[in-house]
Amino acid sequence: MLQQYTRGDHGYPSVILEVVASQDLWIWHAFFGSHGSLNDINILNNSPIFNKMYDGTAPDSSFDLRGRHYRFCYYLVDGIYHECAVFVKTLSCSDDNRRIRFKRTHERVRKDVKRAFGALKKHWHIIRNPSIFTDKVKMTEVMYICIILHNMILEDEGIVICDYDEHEVVPETRQLEIGGDYYMQRRAATHNSEIHHDLRRNLTNYLWTLNNLDLNMPHLDELDGQFSENDFM
Repeated sequence: MLQQYTRGDHGYPSVILEVVASQDLWIWHAFFGSHGSLNDINILNNSPIFNKMYDGTAPDSSFDLRGRHYRFCYYLVDGIYHECAVFVKTLSCSDDNRRIRFKRTHERVRKDVKRAFGALKKHWHIIRNPSIFTDKVKMTEVMYICIILHNMILEDEGIVICDYDEHEVVPETRQLEIGGDYYMQRRAATHNSEIHHDLRRNLTNYLWTLNNLDLNMPHLDELDGQFSENDFM
């Protein structure tokens, strides 16, 4: 049974954490529990990350860029992922300065998730070291509790990008029938490869117009000043 949790390059059993994080280290999505032997695509296929997007209950994340309206938000990913409307992959490097700037920006921003996980491990020693639990349910509970506390600390320190508004009224949404026509239309829209290429091209041109774009990535040690000693356990 341990073989399904063991990957060749690790040599020991592991359980995978899938997260979506932003520049402020806030973790917006977490999915824990996949076998360590799975690759990124296998994990994505088991993940609930797009379920609310498919069934129509996700918050409106549409945006406009250079006169073009995009229906869904997007995630920065590496080359193994499919060319979907909700994914932005990097470009192959060339002598074109626009592509080089996009590639460097993409690589720099994608490291935010590594910084977030690094800060998470610095906060909670229980997930930095090998698990003291063998029960996956208990491991999952510990991981999600640490993530919730991590976000609470960021909010308490006042360094989150989005402020929480306790008086905000969230519009009610009605869940679509799974497998219904509109559900399948939304699912197909997220997998549109034409939108993937159009968005990446638009982002490339947009980044080229920005001045003083900082592509230097702060080291994890530079995060120490963002947290107080009482935040670490």
